[in-house]
Amino acid sequence: MSKDSQTNQSMDNKDDSFTKSDLIQEFYLERYKYILQEIRSLNENIHKYLTLFQTLATAIATAGVALFVGRQQLNLTPEITKVALQGLLGLLVILAAFVVFSIVAGIFSWLDYRTEEVELLNKVVGVGFRKLPKKSNFWRWQETYVLFFVVIVVIIIISYVQSYIIPLIK
Repeated sequence: MSKDSQTNQSMDNKDDSFTKSDLIQEFYLERYKYILQEIRSLNENIHKYLTLFQTLATAIATAGVALFVGRQQLNLTPEITKVALQGLLGLLVILAAFVVFSIVAGIFSWLDYRTEEVELLNKVVGVGFRKLPKKSNFWRWQETYVLFFVVIVVIIIISYVQSYIIPLIK
């Protein structure tokens, strides 16, 4: 018998010894890897949303400043300037709403994946290996502070423009 056929025969024997239990364990491992990958992706998305908000909010604010400063050179009436500034504030609110809803959806997805992770670990490793996250610990999540940041920035910008900028347009 040649060496290659002996190797193939020993590989066949290994395949025969690969039991249903081994397949289940392999499936659990792959599922666990997938869950961790999704959790990591959700954690990275928060930074993408924050970057998106900062970039577009800066662009909107720049457009507002350019509109306010250049309104006379553009021959805009006070009414048109006010409406345009209100429109930019509306864009800012829409942007903030998108970011807030995306982050909240990410939080719910994260909680679902963590629940699935804990259930899987309870089956494979043992009950109590990892605990479910406590929703009361929301103050420790970075998403909470990003949400606060977005909402507070939008409130401050709207208040400032409505109280100080709009009245200056005559």
